[in-house]
Amino acid sequence: MTLQPSSSPVAPTLPSADILVQAAPLPEANAPLAASRSPTALALRRGLHHGGFMIGAVILGGIVLAALAAPLIAPHDPYAQDVSRRLIPPIWNAKGTWDHVLGTDKLGRDYLSRLIYGSQISLLIGIAAACISGLIGTVLGICAGYFGGKVDAVVSYIVTTRLAMPVVLVALAMASLVGGSLKVVVLVLGFLLWDRFAVVTRAATRQIRDQDFIAAARASGFSNARILFQEILPNIFNALIVVATLEMAHAILLEAALSFLGLGVQPPLPSWGLMIAEGKPYMFFQPWVITIPGVALLVLVLAINLLGDGLRDVTAPEGRR
Repeated sequence: MTLQPSSSPVAPTLPSADILVQAAPLPEANAPLAASRSPTALALRRGLHHGGFMIGAVILGGIVLAALAAPLIAPHDPYAQDVSRRLIPPIWNAKGTWDHVLGTDKLGRDYLSRLIYGSQISLLIGIAAACISGLIGTVLGICAGYFGGKVDAVVSYIVTTRLAMPVVLVALAMASLVGGSLKVVVLVLGFLLWDRFAVVTRAATRQIRDQDFIAAARASGFSNARILFQEILPNIFNALIVVATLEMAHAILLEAALSFLGLGVQPPLPSWGLMIAEGKPYMFFQPWVITIPGVALLVLVLAINLLGDGLRDVTAPEGRR
């Protein structure tokens, strides 16, 4: 029996619609996904889901807003004295009054107003001292980490010498010699708190100085200054932010200690440390005179530390996928 060839050719097998869809995704559908994977969007999303970062940011933001709007929200003049209304207790006390919500001090000055204006001084000293110390420490650390050799040895010797000097004792000695004032406190703390910036910057710079993009910058003829400040500095900026928050909190605590000892901010400026010192004779009879500024100082330092710790987690390079 003879087999006849089929008159209808076999139709070629075509890929299914599902395979076509998977092989050729629509660019419009993936555009939002690509945008959401950018470092900025990822850091923002991580920050919104980081509890410590959000708590610190909210508290610190509220304190900053109160400091900026102090002339508008302060109920009284923080320098106005009325001895007839001295040591009025806060509102939660039976003898408290709504005219002075947090009471008055030994000279009859409104405690809430002095607390609000005191936040300006604490933030000013913390930010200014962190900026001065950050500038000094970053320049020394980035030069030591990039050049190495004799430059690294000299900077390491300077850092070791600085670490051998107790910050509190040196600050007390300088303030007692020069005299306590707002400007002196800022300068003394700024020139004493740069060592952590230098150590962190040096270590971070040594980690990335041999990377391919640094070698490419050298091959392209970039100057050392351009490599340091345009290639290396942006890549270690997140570490500097974390150190800056820690040193800001450190400077605020040191200012409060100096003011408490009478060598920091001088009266009648409403420094929180000075408010604690002025209320020390009444701490057993009116404990709120030192409790209120002490709690305010604790909340501010805690908020800055939470914000710095959250920034470290949010901007960590190993956290970016």
